[in-house]
Amino acid sequence: MEESCKVCGLPKDLCVCEEIAKEEQVIRIFLEKRKWGKNYTLVVGIDPSEVDLGALAKKLKSKLACGGTAKEGRIELQGDHRFKIKDMMIKFGFPDSNIEVQF
Repeated sequence: MEESCKVCGLPKDLCVCEEIAKEEQVIRIFLEKRKWGKNYTLVVGIDPSEVDLGALAKKLKSKLACGGTAKEGRIELQGDHRFKIKDMMIKFGFPDSNIEVQF
């Protein structure tokens, strides 16, 4: 027997809860300068209870060839990848109007 989603009750392969959650979230992407002059790109505003931050961070790290982590409800990536991340988030299903890149 297939597992069913705890939110909508549909089978896991038909569940659309994560897609709906992606459309409701407002995402901010900004640069933070840390000690020794290192730049980190932070992605905040994604609800970790609705979207798997670890899997999303893993995809971003592999596509951008950088290090990083997902902790405290945000994704931290080493380096300045603000505009590349916006394009990638759109490809992952997040709407363009809900993604804000700060300069």
